[in-house]
Amino acid sequence: MNRRQFLYGATAVATMPILVGCSENGPIVTIDNSYPVGRYSAASTAEEVTLGLDLTGKTAMVTGCNSGLGLETMRVLALRGAHVIGTGRTLEKATKACSGVTGITTPVVLELSSLQSVVECADTVAALGLPIDILVCNAGVNTFGKLELVNGVEKIFAVNYLGHFVLVNRLMPLLKKAQASRIVNVGSKSAYVQAPAVGIDFDNLRGEGLFDSQEAYGRSKLANALFSLELATRLRGSSVTSNVIHPGLVKTKIARTAPAVISKGFDWFGGLIAKTPQEGAATQVYVATNPALEGVSGAYFEDCNAVMVSGEHHIFDKPMAERLWATGEEMAEGYLI
Repeated sequence: MNRRQFLYGATAVATMPILVGCSENGPIVTIDNSYPVGRYSAASTAEEVTLGLDLTGKTAMVTGCNSGLGLETMRVLALRGAHVIGTGRTLEKATKACSGVTGITTPVVLELSSLQSVVECADTVAALGLPIDILVCNAGVNTFGKLELVNGVEKIFAVNYLGHFVLVNRLMPLLKKAQASRIVNVGSKSAYVQAPAVGIDFDNLRGEGLFDSQEAYGRSKLANALFSLELATRLRGSSVTSNVIHPGLVKTKIARTAPAVISKGFDWFGGLIAKTPQEGAATQVYVATNPALEGVSGAYFEDCNAVMVSGEHHIFDKPMAERLWATGEEMAEGYLI
């Protein structure tokens, strides 16, 4: 590695908080002892947290299965015996990913930026005639760039939140058919360290105000957390649970669209500070499968345990969650059941 490459990477490592939304002076995260406390940690892998589990007869669905966390999540769930429906932005990508893992898999197209694609994906899955035991809402984007609109909605919000909002609602009949199903929403700590100070700035979801790509990402991840919270409330008394997780800073392709100084540096040095995909997928796989978490709903997980987060943030703001749900219904009018 030459001097220029070293400086590139060193600069990127210094700016890596942009990818994870971390801060030395940020909120303090502690294990929430009101939920079952497991023996796994940040260093655990998805295979380790499912060791000994037999998911034969279960049907799981993982969005964004073609790389990174989604691919590892699909691989491990299939390895443990589940039939995994893996979605990709194109059938070619989904098929390639599904054919590369051991076990029973079914590829399905899902382009989250298109609500029509979301509807078609849900219809395709419904046609399989299978109840869904596990739904991992894993896919997401971070544009790192200028404002982009998708059908009049800011793109990061549209993909990370609105697409999954429609998908989950349309798949709900299949989730309720299962004996006990789990929805795992893949969020981020960006939800409480990177979102706008007001939380969801409802007057800026269509690009009405100033655009900051990192705040936009934090907003979308806060939306994931609030969606999960409101979903848990609405599902109370049913056989379906909803939780949200932060996988950690993971060595995936999340930085592929970032400025070169960040993307190159993350390629070269990310392994020094980031989890592997095997470690990063552990929390979502753990929450999706561990027997001790049966019935647990409305919690927020980091490093395989439910946690509490100190400071001023909105990840458990129920009035905001209710307003976000109503906003989602308005934005998705015509695409919900």
